[in-house]
Amino acid sequence: MVTNSCGYTVWPGILSNAGVAPPSTTGFMLSPGESRAVAVADGWSGRMWGRTLCEQGSSGAGFACTTGDCGTGTVECSGRGAAPPATLAEFTLASVGGDDFYDVSLVDGFNVPVLVAPANGSCPTTDCPADMNAQCPPELRVVVAGAAVACRSACEAFGTEAYCCSGAHGTPATCAPTAYSRLFKAACPRAYSYAYDDATSTFTCAGGSAGYGVVFCPAGGSRYARWIIVVGRARHVVAIWHFDRFFLWTCLLCD
Repeated sequence: MVTNSCGYTVWPGILSNAGVAPPSTTGFMLSPGESRAVAVADGWSGRMWGRTLCEQGSSGAGFACTTGDCGTGTVECSGRGAAPPATLAEFTLASVGGDDFYDVSLVDGFNVPVLVAPANGSCPTTDCPADMNAQCPPELRVVVAGAAVACRSACEAFGTEAYCCSGAHGTPATCAPTAYSRLFKAACPRAYSYAYDDATSTFTCAGGSAGYGVVFCPAGGSRYARWIIVVGRARHVVAIWHFDRFFLWTCLLCD
């Protein structure tokens, strides 16, 4: 079950791993408080994430999101992944007799708080419930109308081998945590903070169990300012950004 506990609309996206059949939907809309069941096949592996600040073009085409966009121009992601930054819920599911593996990853950055909860109550949950956008260093912030709406990874922001765990830093022995990954880890200790953060970030559950819940904003309500208001007094214009849509109004009462 996928649930939106945010105070704004979230558009989940789903990407199956190579060679794995996709579910019947790879993208959909969830209004605040809404849930939707998504069935996947035995042995499915892939990822899910939330998209925010999405808009549909007036012609019916040109759907796009400010965070987590998959670039298809439609609500369905159809084999395309999330543009970073995006918080990822990742799964490798087994048939009965094997073990499922699951995690929440901030390796590609953060945009929405996420929780993964196995229906099997004996298995651990994992999550990133913190508002990393509010804690994001200025050099990593994605800003819209003056507000941080996502937090980039240091790899995306700077592109160095040390931050990306590539090249000379492409092994667990040579890629160490950085000040930025430690910031993510301190806020979300069960989530992946960098590529080789496996020891404290990968969780298992007996395969073939009753399924998993994915919850956006598990603490409930909005983790961000739902309305961002910018008043241009000289031009008598009020620009209002809502996490569902954008408005531009003329202000007749501005001084």
